[in-house]
Amino acid sequence: MLGRVRRTVIVAVVGIAAAVIPFLGAGPAFAHGFSSTVYANITAGDEGHIRTALGLEYDLLVVSAADSGHDDPLFQTGTAAFDAGDTAAQVAALDEHEKSVDAYVADRFSVTSQGAACTPTRVGAATVAERDGVPYANLLLDWTCPERSDAHEVRSGLFPDGEGYVKGTKTIVTYEIDDRSGSAALDAANPSFSTAQSWYQRFGEFFLLGAEHLLSGIDHILFLLALIAGSRRLREIVLAATSFTLAHSVTFMLAALGLVDVPASVVEPVIALSIAVVAGWHLWGIWRRGDHATDLESAGGGHFSLDRSGWIRLAVVFCFGLVHGLGFAGALGIDEAWSWTLLWSLLVFNVGIEVVQLTIIAAVFPLLIVLRRRAPKAGLWATGVVSAGVSIMGLVWFIQRVSGA
Repeated sequence: MLGRVRRTVIVAVVGIAAAVIPFLGAGPAFAHGFSSTVYANITAGDEGHIRTALGLEYDLLVVSAADSGHDDPLFQTGTAAFDAGDTAAQVAALDEHEKSVDAYVADRFSVTSQGAACTPTRVGAATVAERDGVPYANLLLDWTCPERSDAHEVRSGLFPDGEGYVKGTKTIVTYEIDDRSGSAALDAANPSFSTAQSWYQRFGEFFLLGAEHLLSGIDHILFLLALIAGSRRLREIVLAATSFTLAHSVTFMLAALGLVDVPASVVEPVIALSIAVVAGWHLWGIWRRGDHATDLESAGGGHFSLDRSGWIRLAVVFCFGLVHGLGFAGALGIDEAWSWTLLWSLLVFNVGIEVVQLTIIAAVFPLLIVLRRRAPKAGLWATGVVSAGVSIMGLVWFIQRVSGA
């Protein structure tokens, strides 16, 4: 019986590998590589005006501004400086083609006061500095508004999907104007906000941003499916999810607030490896124990009643959760100085992630339990096939991310 199970596992793995690898070969090495994050910090200016400090991915700004302004020289010099990794040349390209760059930004980022448009003026020269592992162009703009106002509406449509370069651009805004401060997350569905908005509106945006991030992050979804497939009891998946939550919450907050900095070149491969390991753990159990893979070996004492395998798996999940937290923070891209407003926004973002995660568990795990009880072999097959597919995808991503393919 055990030999037949092992042959079944081998056939399933080989079949899934043959079906999945061709599709993955054309995919991105980084799960978040198709999106971009724009940063906007808004402060009070002179005589009721405001000032914005914008941070935009350098290479995206170059190709988008060049395409929008039909400025081929900007594309040629800007991309050459990017490929060479020459910061001085990158700054020179932006300054030499300041008109095209400013026109692109002003056309897609705006500030209004009492319904009237404010006029932007560049302050100083552009600078370039690395952020999230890539060069970012930093632009400082002063906005002259027709009338003094305590509330301003900010709208961002930078790097839209229609340009064809990235999808799902987020603009993370932090502001401190007079006695108002806060943060907001803008995207195509919610492109604008007012500095007079209520606290629950701000937090609602970050909640949705967290929920959308988990749903759009295929690597995190697969990790969660691997956890569900390998859990033998409701207690195990609850403890695994709780352990994962606690771990990634810690590193998410530390990294997002700039207290911990681990490059994406390290984080992303480990996330991919974690997917393969957690999924492979269940495959190993099927290989070793066959039809008894979902049985408890010898329940331990205490309130958790986990066996040795359960405790080891819980520790592994916690360790990988620490790394996933760095991935969440990298995707959100906030590394501003400490503030209570920003802290609460990050917590709400994390709550959005957790609500979606728990919803998926509540929807999928009961179905798995019913299948295992009514048709044990079918349940074993189902989880084995899912785990095999997830493990292969994780390994392929790991190779891609390590090699930089």
